[in-house]
Amino acid sequence: MTLDLPFVLTAVFFLALLVIASWGMRRTQNTSDFFLGGRTLGPWVLAISYGTSYFSAVVFIGFAGQYGWLCGFGGLWVGLFNALVGGALAWLVLGRMTRKMTQRLGAMTMPEFFSKRYNSDGMKIITAIVIFVFLLPYSASVFSGLGYLFEHIFHLTLRTAITIITIVTGLYVVFGGYKAAARIDFIQGIIMFFGALLMVWFVLAKFGAPQEAIEKAVDAWQARVTSGADSPMEAVKPIPAYILWSVVFMTSFATWGLPQMVHKYYAIKDESQIVRGAVITTIFALVIGCGAYFCGGLTHLLPNEQLTAAISSATGKIDTNALVPIMLIYALPGPLLALILLLVLSASMSTLSSLALVSSSAVSIDLYKGYAVTGKSETHYLWVMRFLCAVFVVLSWLIAIFNPAWIVPLMSLAWGSVAGAFLAPYLYGLFWRGTTKAGAYAGMFTGLILSNGIFFYRYFAMSPQEARSFSPVSASIAMVVPLVVVPLVSVMTKKVDSEVVDKAFGDQPK
Repeated sequence: MTLDLPFVLTAVFFLALLVIASWGMRRTQNTSDFFLGGRTLGPWVLAISYGTSYFSAVVFIGFAGQYGWLCGFGGLWVGLFNALVGGALAWLVLGRMTRKMTQRLGAMTMPEFFSKRYNSDGMKIITAIVIFVFLLPYSASVFSGLGYLFEHIFHLTLRTAITIITIVTGLYVVFGGYKAAARIDFIQGIIMFFGALLMVWFVLAKFGAPQEAIEKAVDAWQARVTSGADSPMEAVKPIPAYILWSVVFMTSFATWGLPQMVHKYYAIKDESQIVRGAVITTIFALVIGCGAYFCGGLTHLLPNEQLTAAISSATGKIDTNALVPIMLIYALPGPLLALILLLVLSASMSTLSSLALVSSSAVSIDLYKGYAVTGKSETHYLWVMRFLCAVFVVLSWLIAIFNPAWIVPLMSLAWGSVAGAFLAPYLYGLFWRGTTKAGAYAGMFTGLILSNGIFFYRYFAMSPQEARSFSPVSASIAMVVPLVVVPLVSVMTKKVDSEVVDKAFGDQPK
C-alpha cells in the first residue's frame, strides 16, 4: 500500500472543512448563531450531529482496542447499550422537556439552565468552570486517539500527528461555529456510517468466512485468557465483569448529563421531530458503536508480527491503543483504509468541535458576557467566543502531547466529573418541581469529589495498568451517588421560589 491515496483524501477532507468553516463564518452574526445555529436545525442534521459527537477516536482506538483485547466480543455490550440508552432513551426522555424548559427560561447553555432553574448565579459560575476544566482531558483523549491512527498510517511522530489535527480542528471550529459544525457533522456522519459497514465487512473477509472468523476470534481470546503464559502476545489478564459493566454504564448514561450532548436538544427546530431524531440516532449508534467493538474483538486474529508491533517499548506489554490502527492497516486495502481514516477523523473532529463550542460558551457567554464585561456588541462577544475556542483547543493539545497513552482514563475522568456533577441536578431539575438549590449543589459537589477522589486515589495506590482499568468504575460511582443525594437533600432544604419553578414548568400544576 502506498500512502498517496490516504494522504490526498485527508488533504481534500481538511480543505473541505475549511471551506465550510468559511461559509459558516459569513452566516454567523451573533453568539446564538455560533453556538445553537439559531435553533433552526432539523432531525437528520441534529441526530447525526449527536451521533458524531458521541463516537470519536476514543471509541475506535481506545475503547474498542482495550476492551476488544481484554473482553473479546464482550465489548459489544457497550456498543449496544450506547445505542439504546445513550441514544434512543436519552432523546425520548430528555429531548422534549429540555427544549421546552430552556426556551421558557431563555437558557442557551447548561450553566444558564442551572442558574435560571435554581435561581442561583453561583451555580452558573461553578458550572461554567467545571465544563471548561473537565472537558479538557476528554478533548485531549480524542486528540491522542487520532494521533495513534495518524502515527501508524502516515508514519509521523505522535506529537506531529496531534499537532496537525489540532491546527485544522481549531481553524474550522473557531471560524465556522455550530452552523458550520452541524453541517460538517452531517457529512462526516455519512462517511462514518458507510465506512463502519465497509470496515466490518472487509476486516471479516480478511480472516475468512464470517462465522469462521468469529469462532476463531472467540477461541483465540479464550486461549489467551487461560494460557497463563508470560508473553504479552499469548496471555490476556481478564478484567472483572463489574469493570466491563461500569464501562457500559458510564458510556451510556454520561450522555444524559454531558453539556455537549444536551446542547443538541436546545437546537431542535420542532418538538415533533424528536422521535425521528431518536430513531436516526439509534440506527447510527448501532452501526458505529457495535462496528467498532466488533472489530476490537477481531484483534485476537492478528498474526504475531502485527502483535509484536503493538508491544509498548516502555511497558513491554500490548499497547491496546495501537491494536485497531495496526489491524486496519493489516486488513484493509489502500482505498478503504483511506476511507476508514476519514471515518475516525470525522468522528473525532465532530466531537472536538462540540467540546470546543460548549467549553468556550461556558466562559464567554456565562462568565464574560454575564458578569465581567456587559453591554458590549454581539460582534464583540462572538469574537471572544472564537478566541476561547482557540484557547480550549490549544490547552487540549498540551494535555494530549504530555500523556497520549491515557486515552481511556482521560475520557473516564472527564465524563465522570462532568456527568457526575450535572446528571442528577439536570435530570431532577427537568422533571421534579421539588428539586432545591441546596440539593442541586449537593449533587454537583458529590459527583466532583467522588470522581476525582477515587480516580486519583487509585492512580497513586495502584499500578498504572490497574488504575487505567478502574477509571470507568470511579466515573460510574460519581454518576450514581448524586442521584440519591439530590432528592435526599432537596426534601430537607428550602424550596426554590415558586415563580421561578412556575416559569420553568410552564402550565404544569404545582
